Amino acid sequence: MNKYLFCFVLSAVLACGRAGPFKTLLYSDLITCDHDKTLDLGVSETQIFFYDFQNNFNLSFPIDSAAEGITTRYNLDVTRKLVFFVPGYKSHISKNTEDLFRQAFSTLPNIYLIIVDHSAYTSSRGGKIASYERSVKFAYYIGQALGKFLADLHKNGYPSNKIHCIGHSLGSQILGFAGTAYHDITGEKVWRVTGLDPAGPCFSNSLIDNQIRSGVGQYVEVYHCNAGGLGTTAVLADIDFFFNKKGHKQPSCHEGIIPAKGESDAAKCSHKACVRYYTMSVHLQNGYLAWACDTYEHYSGGKCAANEVTIAGYNNPGNATGVFYVSTELYGIE
Repeated sequence: MNKYLFCFVLSAVLACGRAGPFKTLLYSDLITCDHDKTLDLGVSETQIFFYDFQNNFNLSFPIDSAAEGITTRYNLDVTRKLVFFVPGYKSHISKNTEDLFRQAFSTLPNIYLIIVDHSAYTSSRGGKIASYERSVKFAYYIGQALGKFLADLHKNGYPSNKIHCIGHSLGSQILGFAGTAYHDITGEKVWRVTGLDPAGPCFSNSLIDNQIRSGVGQYVEVYHCNAGGLGTTAVLADIDFFFNKKGHKQPSCHEGIIPAKGESDAAKCSHKACVRYYTMSVHLQNGYLAWACDTYEHYSGGKCAANEVTIAGYNNPGNATGVFYVSTELYGIE
């Protein structure tokens, strides 16, 4: 390596300390976090995509007319589970994350899948920092609208105990608002809320009411894959699963030699890994075994082998609470 490049890299690492330049930026004052709930922002361009794979049928509507559109144009079987997926920042219905969900649930019987596209408010338009700030500002209002949409489905006969809400990154935090809104309107809670590496920047250090947490559904589970980076470090769910190395870095995600870019690429890789692990678990009959443990060091040192064991992933039975650790490498999955 050129000695001047080496000196630059070394000085960058030392200047940013152990956190690294990318993480330092994510949690710096350069990002303005606005959780103002009095702005009454409109989110009518949010789109709802409804899939009935069993009958090869799908519909899409703007959110304001989606509940009426689905219930009047389709005879819903309310005995089926409704899987309701809310993706994160910079998402779009045509992207890979959404496709992973379509693929995972396309062959699962007796379910409906709904995917939300809120990209009109959460795209990268305007630059990375400005667009993320805008996305955070809209999160509450998108969540309110989604909660109302689900409540309208409930009003038309869809039972709360058949609704499973899943979010990734910013979508997980949006579900905190949606679950609260649903309860405020119906007096009930959706069956389950699943957060896949809920967004950390602007949320980890925010008020609890701005975060996905226990109480926004009958059972709330959170999966950590890039905790302290793009994902939150907050442990607020009924159960929190930490995947692989402290729920921070996933086995196939490497930083390279250039601190900022390498750290950024590795964080994105680990952050997205949560979606991959979860969608793979849909057809993994016994899920991933997870052990209750106080720390990752105790878990990796084998000190928790006799502790409570549960299943992480789509087939989590929902009867355990606390902090659990998971190794996907036991299944040959990186």
